[in-house]
Amino acid sequence: MATGELGDVGGYYFRFLPQKTFQSLNSKEITSRLRQWSMLGRIKAQAFGFDQTFQAYRKDDFVMAFFKDPNVIPNLKLLSDSSGQWITLGTEVKKIEATNVPCTQLSMSFFHRLYDGDIVRDSGHIVKCLDSFCDPFLISDELRRCSKESSNQENTNYLFCL
Repeated sequence: MATGELGDVGGYYFRFLPQKTFQSLNSKEITSRLRQWSMLGRIKAQAFGFDQTFQAYRKDDFVMAFFKDPNVIPNLKLLSDSSGQWITLGTEVKKIEATNVPCTQLSMSFFHRLYDGDIVRDSGHIVKCLDSFCDPFLISDELRRCSKESSNQENTNYLFCL
């Protein structure tokens, strides 16, 4: 397929946008938090544009077209489990599964309650608690304790999807 032609799956055409930067990942505060959570260097954002309006009912076609697109295959970076190095996708994906994640919270203010409820300190550190076991899980901080004891199924599911 020549550059500029429509893809053969779903008619989508993707283009890699290497010049797109994500300032939110480069801020001093976020860099500090990523380092604190041992994620610095283990998270990367890349931008790809596409030529059609996204329609949720065609999500499977969209995702398959993305992974089969000749502009995506050589440019999409993945973190290798074995080496811990960033590698390119490099090959065409044969099978995908796209899952809708139910999302009722669209604002980061959802997480403010973690600070208000003495689960996370102002510094961003999660408050520790005495270890307890809730088979098969070790509960060693307030976030895990709150998740385990929460009777609000929606919040628990949301955090697990996150």
